Amino acid sequence: MVAAARELPASGYALEVDGRIKAEFETRDGARMGAEELKKRFPMLRIRIFDAQTKTREDVELT
Repeated sequence: MVAAARELPASGYALEVDGRIKAEFETRDGARMGAEELKKRFPMLRIRIFDAQTKTREDVELT
């Protein structure tokens, strides 16, 4: 069985966890809060925020 790949969003922001899109957000702040919460719970995961407008990704690290 082949899992369907989630496409990158056309607008807003998305959380990318270990290379896979897991959630979408309308605002950058919402995506950042979600990413930080996940990173606190699972620090071993690679979590990035995808910005659909600029088509860029930002790594999330806890400070």
